[in-house]
Amino acid sequence: MIRSSRIRAVLAALSLVAIVAACSGDDDSASADETTTSAAESTTTTTRPPPEWVMHEADEDCECADGSEYTYFSRTDDPEKVVLYFQGGGACFSAETCSFSDGTYKVTTGPADDPTGNPGIFDFDNEANPFAGWSMVFVPYCSGDVHLGDATTEYTDELTVEHNGYVNASQGLDHLVENFPDATDVFVTGSSAGGVPAPLFGGLVSDELPDADVGVLADASGGYSSNPTVNGTIGSLWGVEASIPDWEVTEDIDAAAFGIPDLFHLAGRHDASIRMARYDNAFDEVQRSFVDLAGLEGGTLLDVLDQNEQLVEGNGVDLSTYVAPGENHTILGRDDLYDLTVEGTAFLDWLAELVEGGMPGDVRCTDCGAPAGE
Repeated sequence: MIRSSRIRAVLAALSLVAIVAACSGDDDSASADETTTSAAESTTTTTRPPPEWVMHEADEDCECADGSEYTYFSRTDDPEKVVLYFQGGGACFSAETCSFSDGTYKVTTGPADDPTGNPGIFDFDNEANPFAGWSMVFVPYCSGDVHLGDATTEYTDELTVEHNGYVNASQGLDHLVENFPDATDVFVTGSSAGGVPAPLFGGLVSDELPDADVGVLADASGGYSSNPTVNGTIGSLWGVEASIPDWEVTEDIDAAAFGIPDLFHLAGRHDASIRMARYDNAFDEVQRSFVDLAGLEGGTLLDVLDQNEQLVEGNGVDLSTYVAPGENHTILGRDDLYDLTVEGTAFLDWLAELVEGGMPGDVRCTDCGAPAGE
């Protein structure tokens, strides 16, 4: 049984209010939140509390794979610079892989998803972080459909999965648009399964905030080829046709043509101003395992990375890529991003150029290592 719907939830605007302390000209003392200069000139500054993560209960149409409540997070700092981040957590497309107890994906969300204290780009106290001072909307993942699904799928009499990822993810987009309507810079990204929808939502952000500069980075999801048979089979289980946007370039697109690398060139052709980028490790063992589970082919993971880049750029969309050696999986939520250098180019510098509005050149390991056992 499969149902499709396309639902956008509308949340009330949430904002953090700075507390302004008054300083009396007759009072020689200064409070903890005040600084007094010379006797001739007294000024008062306010120390704003550091932004905190806020957990939001989503609209009733949002839910996780097991039907449980869906929640998401936001952090308000600079209202003109906002990151829309999609969490990873595997995927599923069979009774075995979709099991609620021992499947290959994350089934629920809740307080444990709170990004507070996470490393990498979530370390907002690190001045080297290109996103220090930015606001963020953090979209957790619990639907097994790489944030693209909109279907209720019965895998067995005992297992019915709510592939509701696109509805849930759209809640994050709606929150961004309604709470940061004057954003001038929006960076859409995600890791692993969360990297998959990044280009699609980059296009949707550009629709909703046409004056914003939009950058996209997919972290550790570039190794899945676009196979029409696999796209169509898995896409029908997930109900991905509901997430195909109403763009001129998607007019004749169905699930079979809505593969993971296709999202880059579809969104890029829809809006050529979006800056598209991708990070991967040459022999990412997690991606390799899902390639095998899905029955995809195409040579080594490194071969597929190259093929996918050719697919995107062959459709007229520029794609900046950074391919690091080894079998690691993801970079944005790891402190490795502050130290990684490949072929003389520091990933942090490459990322900063992208965040600041540029299109950094491709970086590709020459000595990429090899998968274990080869």
